[in-house]
Amino acid sequence: MKNLIILAIALFTFQVANAQVKIGLKAGMSTSDISTKQLAIRNLDNVKTLGLSIEDASYGFHFGIVTQAKIGAFFIQPELLLNTTQVDYVLEEFGEGQVARRLLTDKYHNLDIPVLLGLKFGPLRLQAGPVAHMHLGSNSELDDVDGLDFDFDKWTYGYQTGIGLDVWKLMLDVRYEGNFNNLGDGITFLDRDFSFDERPGKLIASLSYTF
Repeated sequence: MKNLIILAIALFTFQVANAQVKIGLKAGMSTSDISTKQLAIRNLDNVKTLGLSIEDASYGFHFGIVTQAKIGAFFIQPELLLNTTQVDYVLEEFGEGQVARRLLTDKYHNLDIPVLLGLKFGPLRLQAGPVAHMHLGSNSELDDVDGLDFDFDKWTYGYQTGIGLDVWKLMLDVRYEGNFNNLGDGITFLDRDFSFDERPGKLIASLSYTF
């Protein structure tokens, strides 16, 4: 058994050493799949004070580097991408007999780290794997609302799955991304935590040029 394990490790090391590796630059865009109900935010007396809902999740843009290591019909494809996404919120403030309605924009920046595994069939790729998001910062008009705070987790996680096409030095990818965190995780009002009851998804399209 010990000899078999040693032989398996040796074969794996040999395969990795002889893997076809390419690296390139990647850019693309994404659109969010969000259809959520209004988030009712109540004060300490359990009175509905604010209503927050998504008006529009605009296109996001990303760019960075991609590496692909091919071992036989299999491949591993780690990436390092800077991603910027804009979301427009409708904020309703409930007062005595009246409702004030405002449109506020949240623009946030992440470092996305997907690591995909898959199979190649000629130029076609089938792929799936985990993705980590490192929150770098945001520019949010929601910060101007008294008592309302957005404090995003430094790290959040999800998954990506999709297809790819390799032609010459170009790599075309179309993917779906799901998240393990609810939309709006990190919203606090008067030190109470709130979040929407939905985990957002994304459709992602990108083009890479490899060297």
